[in-house]
Amino acid sequence: MNTKLSILTATITLGVVIAASIPAKDPAPAQSAPTVTAAEALTRLKDGNARFTEDKLKHPNQNSTARTELAKGQRPFAIILGCADSRTSPEVVFDQGLGDLFVLRVAGNVLNDETIGSIEFAVEELGSPLIVVLAHERCGAVKAARDTIAAKGTAPGHIQSLVKAIAPAVATTADADAEATAKANALHVVKSLREAEPFLKERAAASKLTIVAAHYDLDTGKVEFLSETPTK
Repeated sequence: MNTKLSILTATITLGVVIAASIPAKDPAPAQSAPTVTAAEALTRLKDGNARFTEDKLKHPNQNSTARTELAKGQRPFAIILGCADSRTSPEVVFDQGLGDLFVLRVAGNVLNDETIGSIEFAVEELGSPLIVVLAHERCGAVKAARDTIAAKGTAPGHIQSLVKAIAPAVATTADADAEATAKANALHVVKSLREAEPFLKERAAASKLTIVAAHYDLDTGKVEFLSETPTK
């Protein structure tokens, strides 16, 4: 009887040791739920841009306290797809700081698979409820697209890929100026994002994700929001 008891005790002890040695499964991302609504996020961006244009910057979340907190994880309240132009930094234009915005920048604020994948990550894993496609005044990529298409030519190197991406906007604004093309391109990207399967399309259709276009004025610093309602 004592032998059986000893064997049982040893078995239980071994099981406890093995269980304790197995690494705990990583928990689901705590950031998956939005911390603000899309409307609240949009208001924060508008308020920040107003501070920027009025020289009343607060420079939030740009200190050691913010760094320490953000080392634990990020919860950006908005995703910004902007142009790579050095004059259009979203964190500056919207007076935001570390951890506030999930920013992707590419000339002409155009889409590719990697860009869409990055946006999906921010939506699904970080819970960002708002995407802003930010175009801007006097965009070099837009000018290159308009000039190349008007000349029926081909841009050098990989710049042609930008021309191809912006071409739909050029086609609808051929008789207008470059700013009309920049705005049309941003709206075209919004439409493409709303149709991106599966994540973005499903979330947008369920009103769990808002996608809007905007245009930045280099001279005034003001951001004009072009579409605050879903683009069909």
